[in-house]
Amino acid sequence: MVLESLLNPLKAEKKPWEMFFLGYVYSSIAILLSLWIFKDQASLVMVFLTVMACVPIVYNTMKLEESKDLTIPKEMALLKEHSKAIIFLMFLFLGMTLSFVTWYVFLPSDTLNLVFDKQTSTIQSINNQVSGNAYQQFSTFTRIFLNNIKVLAFATLFAFIYGAGAIFILTWNASVIGTAIGNVLRSGIANLSSALGLSGLFGYFEVISYSLLKYALHGIPEILGYFVGGLAGGIISVAIIKKHYKDEKFSHIIFDVSELLVISIAFLLVAAFLEVYITPILF
Repeated sequence: MVLESLLNPLKAEKKPWEMFFLGYVYSSIAILLSLWIFKDQASLVMVFLTVMACVPIVYNTMKLEESKDLTIPKEMALLKEHSKAIIFLMFLFLGMTLSFVTWYVFLPSDTLNLVFDKQTSTIQSINNQVSGNAYQQFSTFTRIFLNNIKVLAFATLFAFIYGAGAIFILTWNASVIGTAIGNVLRSGIANLSSALGLSGLFGYFEVISYSLLKYALHGIPEILGYFVGGLAGGIISVAIIKKHYKDEKFSHIIFDVSELLVISIAFLLVAAFLEVYITPILF
């Protein structure tokens, strides 16, 4: 596979920023191919094609992290090693997200509706307004947190069943987040289209910053939670495939996976709090 040969987990951990460009290229190629071959179903096909490109690097990452469980006895050192994988996977996710944002902003309107049709429908269905009432805010916080836990469960389950299955959930989220950011950015640029000169330039920078920060504030810890949970599911999946459950160190793997799941839930708790109580104040 051509795309698979571009990078491996060991190289990615040394230069995690390279994954950003891979994520951008993977998703851009997927969008072009889906428009060319499956135009009417482009909004879903582009996700599947991006996932196909990412599966080798993600699955090899799961195998590498599982092998660390057998060789690194100290949990803090092990978590530090896992963090390297999480960082380069986050760069992969950010590259995909920025790619979806770029295509959303620059595609013609008729093509735009085809490429991001399912993502737009998803955003419309989950776009709940946060009320100023404290009780309703807590109710919204609980609903968002439980929904995030459900997504985490799917990411972990997909990783457990398919090894690298969590990348599907995360790629879909990248396409939805990219659509949401792109929509805000496209609308803002349209409002500033008549502005010229230096003031117009500052206006464009303001729109871009606003669009990114609005979703990055709670989106980054949320996606980190999904990646950590997906890593946990992938590690246990690889351990079972390799029959390491017969190894005396399997209990250490179970403890490591449990710790990763607790960390992922903590990330989602922080993300839900930021989304309900902080983001509406700032934006």
